[in-house]
Amino acid sequence: MEFRLSDEERAFQEAARRFGDRVLRTHEREIDAQGSIPPEVLGPMAELGLLAMMVPEEYGGMGASAVLTELAAEEVGRGDFSMATAVFFLLEAGWGYVLSRHGSEEAKKELLPPVTSGKAFLGIATTEPGGGSDLAAMRTRVHRDGERFVLTGEKSFVSGVEEARRLGGGHLTLAKVESGGFDFLYVPTRSNGISTQKFENMGRMGISTGGLTYHDVALPPRYLVGPEGKGFEVAMEGFSVARTFVSAACVGAAERALEAGTAYVRERRAFGQPLGKFEAIQFELVDLYTQVEAVKWQCRRAAWLLDEYTLKGDRSHRSEVDLAVASVKLTAPQVAFECVKRVMMWYGAAGYTKDAGLELGLRGIMSYLVGAEGGLNIMRIILGRELLGKEFVPYK
Repeated sequence: MEFRLSDEERAFQEAARRFGDRVLRTHEREIDAQGSIPPEVLGPMAELGLLAMMVPEEYGGMGASAVLTELAAEEVGRGDFSMATAVFFLLEAGWGYVLSRHGSEEAKKELLPPVTSGKAFLGIATTEPGGGSDLAAMRTRVHRDGERFVLTGEKSFVSGVEEARRLGGGHLTLAKVESGGFDFLYVPTRSNGISTQKFENMGRMGISTGGLTYHDVALPPRYLVGPEGKGFEVAMEGFSVARTFVSAACVGAAERALEAGTAYVRERRAFGQPLGKFEAIQFELVDLYTQVEAVKWQCRRAAWLLDEYTLKGDRSHRSEVDLAVASVKLTAPQVAFECVKRVMMWYGAAGYTKDAGLELGLRGIMSYLVGAEGGLNIMRIILGRELLGKEFVPYK
């Protein structure tokens, strides 16, 4: 693995950072207050190639590597501290990749160009009201009716419910089949038989979270993603990709918090000297910096492994990939949250105000601690399985 970025990667990272500084930062309060990402943001994202970056050029994407996409995710997380744009970004990146790799040719030509141009939304729907990661308890069912697939059931805590209805688009949806396996299907949110519900979150206000209910929703065969009955494996591949970009966005947010905190303790004076001269603050800054640097390179390695193996269809290194991805998804949100929390404390009472802007990151990052793209304890279960063996998994 080459630690030094190529000229192309460095140039793209710099362009993504300029976009974050000039566009995302200037709109982040609007995104949080109005509860949506405006066209003034999505349009430039599409022009820069930030939407569904890993999709091949023939379908409107960049055909980007996982490493390049990871670099972009860092800058999106740094730019919009609320994490709302980061969620939009990683969903399009991760699940756009899955659709481009495992979808039918008809579906790819139909669905991916609108996604890469910011004119349609693409997300993931696996969680249900009765459980998130307990797939054995899944109640959403799909069956064949002639050539069509018919979907019945309910999904919950789904990102982008309102966006898919407003912009057009839908979600890659996991459902059980009679044989006991799973199918993975693209489900347009505007389909007949779908009703939606919106939840009110504490953060990430710029992208909706809600529920989807399917009442005998008929889907054409071209919307099947991956082989029949093998949808679980396809979905897990997508989660490996998406979790890597979640972690990268958390790295970007953590770096932004530390940059703000470092500038503050240089200038803010107490007892006749800058706060940064007090060892309690200085040592805490050093500890946080080293943790962020460690998790950044942990994240970069996970993306490199995706490029080396997963994106090439090489499953012989699946355990190595799962260990790397679960490790960074376990670590990055915790490190980012701790960075924002500590910097808020350096600011004192000012850190608790919206003027400081730190609460945006605290609210947004919290979503990755409690469950988005897999909760922390699920990552621990994955790591325990890989370290000890499947016989130590606490469920069947």
